[in-house]
Amino acid sequence: MEAAQKKAQALIDENAVMVFSKSYCPYCNNAKRILDSYDAKYKAIELNQEEDGDDIQNALQKITGQRTVPNIFIGQVHIGGNSDLEAVVKNGKNGKKIEELLKEAGAISA
Repeated sequence: MEAAQKKAQALIDENAVMVFSKSYCPYCNNAKRILDSYDAKYKAIELNQEEDGDDIQNALQKITGQRTVPNIFIGQVHIGGNSDLEAVVKNGKNGKKIEELLKEAGAISA
């Protein structure tokens, strides 16, 4: 379990935007479409296609308190799931618009 937690944390730390996803999940696909619409660079891992996907999902629950996918991080900050991402697009987060968050994370160019 510790290896999965380290792997999950490394992926979060190393990527401007990290999406933990499942290939068959419509909410995951919608979240990726939203990020694509901003031309954001992101890394997505399809947990159902990873040998240790279940372990990573359990580790994410420990890290974030969220077990469901998509599990989205922008600039190492936990955003949450698809509806959370939609809310950030609509209302921003901490007074910042989604574009600002993506720019600060280095996921889109200025």
